[in-house]
Amino acid sequence: MLDDMKTTTLGQSGLNVSRIAFGTWQLGGEWGRFDHDTAVAAIRRARELGVNFFDTAQAYGFGASEHILGQALRDELTRERDQVVIATKGGLRQTHSGLIRDSSPDWLRRGVDASLQALGVDHIDLYQVHWPDPTVPAAATAGALGDLIAEGKIGHVGVSNYTAAQMREFSETLPVETLQPPYHLFRRNIEADTLPYCREHNIGVLVYGPLAHGLLTGTLNTHTAFPDGDWRATSSVFRGDTYRNNLATVLALRIFAAHRNITVSQLAIAWTLANPAVDVAIVGARQPGHIEDSLRAAQIAFSDADLEEIDEIMTSAVPVAGPSPEGMP
Repeated sequence: MLDDMKTTTLGQSGLNVSRIAFGTWQLGGEWGRFDHDTAVAAIRRARELGVNFFDTAQAYGFGASEHILGQALRDELTRERDQVVIATKGGLRQTHSGLIRDSSPDWLRRGVDASLQALGVDHIDLYQVHWPDPTVPAAATAGALGDLIAEGKIGHVGVSNYTAAQMREFSETLPVETLQPPYHLFRRNIEADTLPYCREHNIGVLVYGPLAHGLLTGTLNTHTAFPDGDWRATSSVFRGDTYRNNLATVLALRIFAAHRNITVSQLAIAWTLANPAVDVAIVGARQPGHIEDSLRAAQIAFSDADLEEIDEIMTSAVPVAGPSPEGMP
């Protein structure tokens, strides 16, 4: 275990979790091929180092990612179930024309049952609605999840990619306990309204994409070729002038980080955790060594002057967005 592994209470859920969560989107097939055994080893290594919070989703390969996570943590899930916190998400459905949002009670119930089976558990600690569904009343979605709590299939309910207004509407039926939004140095729009709302209502925040889907790892350049099946291969974020401009910004961040004996990845993760409204940063890894580097970010403390200098570097950056279900290949 890393020295002084940082933990926190995840908002009103009361869940005590590591400030770095292991994310498993990269194990669902949308990021190209990976080695199964090495991925399992990365999950195992995270657990050995003190991570107790693992995030996945039904839509990450529709059972593929959840199955790998359940396999990697089988010992804990069998003998020490209360020592790990499993979060998954539902509310996306695969159709012949692609992914669609479906937060109807029937689909959510079917999704919870499918996730329980894929993970190999009898309950899910935190169940999150993956994306807001404008075709289903929030009261219907929230009511269905309240029923699933009563049945013992899920412990706590959160949402992902919701705005403050959408959380407010959802909470009229069932309190939103957590929010999982995108947040990184190139994507800060939630700072205006969403994060203040979460602080005011004690909603736990676990951010995804702190490394800007690889942009903030410092390993990409204009010649980087993404493999077939990797959504970044067709994303405007990783093409053209925006990409070149932001790579130059990352280089400036690398210089800043090097002067403090940290990596740019650690800088990016630590920066998200420096926001007082953020409880947890979700970081994915396909190799054990990558998660070790990321976990050290939870031990980094920036001064106000450091944060101001980072903001100054980012003035030259071009804000970017991530993929939506409708935009996924």
